[in-house]
Amino acid sequence: MDNNMQQGADKGLGFTKLVAVIIGSTLGSGIFTVTGDMAASGAHTGAILIGWAIAGVGMLALMMSYYGLNKYRPDLTNGVYSYASEGFGHFMGFNSAWGYWISALLCNVSYVCLLFGALGYFIPAFGAGNNLLSIVVGSVFVWFMAALVMRGVSSAAFLNVITTVAKVLPLLVFIIAIIVFRAFDPAIFMDNFWGTGEISVPDQVMSTTSATVWSFIGVEGAVVLSGRAKKSSDVGKASITGFLCLLALYVLIAVLTVGSVPIEQLAEFDTPQLAQVLETAVGPWGAALVNFGVVLSLLGAFLGWTIIAADCPYSAAQQGVFTKFFAKSNKYDAPVSSLIITNGIVQIFLIVMYFNESTYQLFYGISTLMIMLPYLFSGAYYLKFAICDKGELIKTGSDKAKAYIFGGLGTIYGFWMLYSSGLDYLLLSTILYAPGLIIYAIGRKEKGEKLFDKTYELVIGVVLVLLAAYSLVQLLQGNISL
Repeated sequence: MDNNMQQGADKGLGFTKLVAVIIGSTLGSGIFTVTGDMAASGAHTGAILIGWAIAGVGMLALMMSYYGLNKYRPDLTNGVYSYASEGFGHFMGFNSAWGYWISALLCNVSYVCLLFGALGYFIPAFGAGNNLLSIVVGSVFVWFMAALVMRGVSSAAFLNVITTVAKVLPLLVFIIAIIVFRAFDPAIFMDNFWGTGEISVPDQVMSTTSATVWSFIGVEGAVVLSGRAKKSSDVGKASITGFLCLLALYVLIAVLTVGSVPIEQLAEFDTPQLAQVLETAVGPWGAALVNFGVVLSLLGAFLGWTIIAADCPYSAAQQGVFTKFFAKSNKYDAPVSSLIITNGIVQIFLIVMYFNESTYQLFYGISTLMIMLPYLFSGAYYLKFAICDKGELIKTGSDKAKAYIFGGLGTIYGFWMLYSSGLDYLLLSTILYAPGLIIYAIGRKEKGEKLFDKTYELVIGVVLVLLAAYSLVQLLQGNISL
């Protein structure tokens, strides 16, 4: 096959591959740890259910926003950047793409740690996943995945379909085992439903936000890769299908978990908590099964996020947002420069993890923080689009109402995510957003354009730098905790 034919075969992700990318990249560590993380943060059964309800409504609104925007504005590929840029200017679009990219690569760092932590159950030499052996082998794994994606995004996505199917099977066994062994106890489920009063219910609910958002990171994967879809219409359908499947699975696992183990005991479990839940219910083989499932899930999730993390700056560079260097591709149409830079940064963070003995929770917390702004911009643009459209694209009153509802709910959920993350984390995010100004400035210079189009963009840029400097000082002084 000549190079042109190979490139033609590599272009075009169909509906099945897009759904697999969504489920494969989203269904990573969250399904095995999220309920336990909520319990450890002080949330009890009632707050956990409310947290999932808020996340379900909010993320559905965001998915419907993506669906609507894909329907009415199919010309806007790489939605994470283009929606923010179209709605709020190039600078906001850049920050959306930058935040998403940093979130994606930090997501992979956390995956490496948890992956080798799960392997540590079978091979004790890997320990908790952050010792020297884990970092060395993990580094080899990171670059192996990079080499795989360099052979072509579509080819790697096909492998993602296989790993997605494989990772779901242990979860189905968990569900069946809990039911068959009658481990679910309504009395345990209802006991201490709202907690002891030491932490208010609203605070408990707020503490679930980071975990629920983390669980759904990746569900917008089809939108990020929309420029590679065979049919534009597949993007919206794949997004909704993948989201509904994931939501149903998350809620079912959460209900079975809090009905099988008392919240106080669940809060003390080590990660992945689902392994100890099943071990309590059925014996040692349950822990082995779940840890095996974690390994399968993270293999597929890491592959999916390697694709997404590399494609985000690649697509942004093609649109003139990132520097031209990120837009380079090889004969397989793989984003080679973006891939090398992305995985190189992942490699650096792996080394940092070893010397600081960081755990996966730290990196997934920061990853979640960075993706909140891109989510907010997506919902807000759909709302703005609905308001500004005068029947040119949205033809019927019912479609207009849907756009108002989902765009409005998506925007509200975006602000809720930022509010519930807390002031410390918002300040921390400025430290990670500020360096992006350098890439933004280089990209604008390459295009021969002035740095900022609007005065308010200049104001935001100055404020961002000042907040980043202040936050860095506070972090070094120990006044901001991670």
